[in-house]
Order: sequence, then structure tokens, then C-alpha cells
Amino acid sequence: MFRARVNRDILSPVSFLNRSASVYPDKIAVVYGDKRYSYKEFFQRVNQLANALHESGIGVGDKVVFICPNTPPMLEAHYAIPLIGAVLVCINTQLSSSEYQYIIEHSDAKAVFVDNEFVNRLHPVIEELSEVELFVNICEYSISPLVKGPEYESFIGGGATTVPECDGISDENDMIAINYTSGTTGKPKGAMYSHRSTYLHTLGEIIESSLTPESVYLWTLPMFHCNGWSFPWAVTAIGATHICMRQCLPKDIFHLIEKENVSHMCAAPTVLLMMICYPESRYVKLRRPLQVLTAGASPSPAIIQGMEEIGANITHVYGLTELHGPHSVCAWQAPWVELDPENVSRMKARQGVPYTTSMHMSVVDPLTLQPVPCDGLTMGEVVMRGNNVMLGYYKDEAATEKAFRDEWFHSGDLGVVHPDGYIQIMDRVGDIIMRGGDIISSIEIEDVIYQHPDVLEVAVVSTPDPVWGEAPKAFVVPKLGRNPTAEEIIEFCQQNHAEFKAPKTVEFCQLPKTATGKTIKSQLRNREWVGWERNVS
Repeated sequence: MFRARVNRDILSPVSFLNRSASVYPDKIAVVYGDKRYSYKEFFQRVNQLANALHESGIGVGDKVVFICPNTPPMLEAHYAIPLIGAVLVCINTQLSSSEYQYIIEHSDAKAVFVDNEFVNRLHPVIEELSEVELFVNICEYSISPLVKGPEYESFIGGGATTVPECDGISDENDMIAINYTSGTTGKPKGAMYSHRSTYLHTLGEIIESSLTPESVYLWTLPMFHCNGWSFPWAVTAIGATHICMRQCLPKDIFHLIEKENVSHMCAAPTVLLMMICYPESRYVKLRRPLQVLTAGASPSPAIIQGMEEIGANITHVYGLTELHGPHSVCAWQAPWVELDPENVSRMKARQGVPYTTSMHMSVVDPLTLQPVPCDGLTMGEVVMRGNNVMLGYYKDEAATEKAFRDEWFHSGDLGVVHPDGYIQIMDRVGDIIMRGGDIISSIEIEDVIYQHPDVLEVAVVSTPDPVWGEAPKAFVVPKLGRNPTAEEIIEFCQQNHAEFKAPKTVEFCQLPKTATGKTIKSQLRNREWVGWERNVS
């Protein structure tokens, strides 16, 4: 038995700003170009946005869309919108007009905030968005508003700087945000996050990334991606400093790391790849240790070694949109310091163990749901449950039931468990290659090819084979100035792995990527099979 407000409080990450504004009122909270906001000013701007929304008729349960890069308005939205009980819907800035329309309509958005850099993609469908009651222009990129509605700064300028007097948050299990999946295998699905799950996941990020009040966090990870893995709330909660940036360019990244004394950042392997390939990177001297969380795909040993030569410490995390982003971390073990650099990189590229606040993660036989042996060989599906799992898919009960069957969240990833208990992803279910009666992991082949001294990036997919049905094909990006041949790559695989798993063909090209840096294997695979189907027909 408990007394309300005596031994229980509503868990919401919105409360983190209240504390930091009280504890660190004069400390710099947000940096963007020449702009610097103290925690007191950040708190006041959030209240202005919240009050302006409330006065415009936006309230509890209403959906508010933001199409915006990593600039202060996007950060302010993560507090102001849930503060009044509304739901934040951040949209990938790189989507098409039709995708914008689908998500805005599917989410039942009543308000849309759009940065003028991306407004041209909204224009073709704006007349169709009849249910949207409020459009707001974020005009930092361009002076003149391009959508009918107020400009952001003038809009929030009409709001009071004090906490809004409205119903706000009444239940920690209410929605705080909807994040839409990439939709690579169909229409995007909206993963619903609660205040409670987001609060707890935020604490997990603070723990696993070792954030402190002295930390300086650089925004290279898009905030539209799983709400920036909860770092809009984590950095604020600990009283650290946000460094915002509109575009993620290596020159700007290194400049800000040096200028602002950055200590933390999150990034997909493609961003790390840009950094180590930047010609001036070899001259960079970090003034303080740089902690980097990376996810999206297993970073290659070359990327890990390249970043650590710059002076960064790479930690690999793994998760999905349905889990607020990261669910597991490749936690460092002291004995690894005795390993040679190549083996250390291999250990650090694994997906690891659950976050402190996640706890439950297993690799199970898909039929029996029994855990696979910890032998590093037996594959099963990776399943999770815990405080950070989404509430479900918005307006999609069938997809929710399928994802939550047998009281686990089913990731669709195949993995193994090593003797030390660390999990390693071997492939997506759809990326497995069936060569005759053999099951081949595309990631397993990629790991071998990454060991070739001339290879920078690689993706392996299935390609049609008249004898075996399917065979592996490798798409390779060589290191700058290197010119390996297809024959050399195939021979290297045959010498360092099971010969039948070597790719049948190799193509040298740039790899297609999502806006968050994931290689889009489906594009490569579909190109192979569509061409074959045409030839057959």
C-alpha cells in the first residue's frame, strides 16, 4: 500500500529538465553555432513552445509532427510536446512526399512543424493534409516562410516562459512519442513509446555511456531516429551540454569536437567511416577522451581500429526502433586488454549483453523458444522483453500481436550466444542465404571479407544460382587508393573460411544507405533477383 506522491511519482523524462534548470540554471545547456542557451533559458524556451501549443488548441493525446534536423527546435520539442500531454512524432527528414503524407495522416497529426530545408518535399501533398490544424515554419535555413502558418520563433514568442497550466501528464504509461520504422518491407509502422519506458531507457543510456555533468554531447545521431536513442533526455538529465549541428559532415564534426571539447557522440558506422576517411583525420588530436556509441550494423574491425587511432573509444550497442533504439551493449571486459588489437576489435563488434535497464534478452530456437546452447555456433532468433519495449504499433493490432507472441518481442534477427554469454547477430531472417541444403549467414561472410587489407565496406546478399538455387554475392567498397580484384576477394574467402561459403561473384560499388547509415541490403538483393526473373521469363 502506498500514499500517492509520498513513495511514488510519475516517471517521465520531461522532469529531467526541471531538475537541471534548478540545479544548473546558468550552465550552458545547448550550443548551436553562435547561439548558447543556459539551462534556465532552455527551460524557458520549452515552456514558451508548450504554452504556444496549448493556446493553439493542442492538448492531451494530440499528435505533433516535427520534420527538422538536429537544431534547437527539435530538442525543445522533446520536452514541450510531452509536457502538455501531447505526443511527439519525429519524421525522418530524408523521406519522400508520399511517405511524409502517409505518416502525418496515419499518426492523426493535428500540428506539423517543418524546417524550411525540407519544406519542398511537403509542398506536393500539403493540400491533402486536411486534418492538420496548425503548420509552423522553422525558418533558420531560409528567411521566408514557405508553408501557411507562423514562423517558429514568433510562434513561441507568444508563449509564457512559465510552466503551462494544463492537464499535462497524468499517467506514466501514456504515449510520449511515436517513431515510425523504416518501412523497407512494407508501410512504416508506428512504434509507441510511453513516458515510463522512455524515462527508464534514458537512465540506461546515462549508465551505459558514462555521461556526467561535465560531458559534452555532439548531435551526430539524428534525433528523428528513435528520439535520438533517448539522448535528448539523457544529456539533459545529467546536466551535460548538447552540441547541435544541422548537417553531419566530417569537417564540421572534427571542428566541433575540438572547439567544444566534445566527450560523447553516437553514430552509425557510416558516420565513423566518413570520419576515418576524412583526409585531415590523421592530424586530429583530441583534447579529452571521446566516447562513441555505434549501432545500425556491426562496425568492421577497420572502422573500430581507425576511430581508436584518432583517439576515440568505440562501444557497440544493438537494438531496434521498437526498443527505443539500443537494448544491448558490448560491455568491456578487463581481460580483453591482453588481446591483440584485431581480436579486441572482434570482441567489441559483438552485440553483447542487455542494458542495465533492459535485462531480458535471449537467443531461442524459433520453434520451441528454448534458449540455444552458448557455443557461438547454434543460431536462433534474438528475442527481448523489458521496460524499454514499445507499447505496440499504432493502429496495428495484428502486427503488435505478431511481434509480441509468446510474451517476447521478436526481433527477426538471427544470432548466436558465445560461451561468455555475449550475443552476436549473424543475420536478419530475410538475409540468410540458402545454398542447396546449406544455410549461410551473410554477416559471417562479410566478417571474413572485412579482414582483407584492401576492403573498407562490404555487403553480402543472395543471388540466383542455376545449380544451388542461391549463392552469395559480395558488394565491396575498396579502401582509398586500393584496387582489389574480384578473384582476389573470392580466393581470400576460400583460404580463410569454408570454401563453399565464398561469394560466387564480387561487385565493386558504393553501398545504398538509409538516412541513419544502415546498408539497404534489400535494394542489392532485389536488383539481383528482379534481373534474374526477367531473364527467366
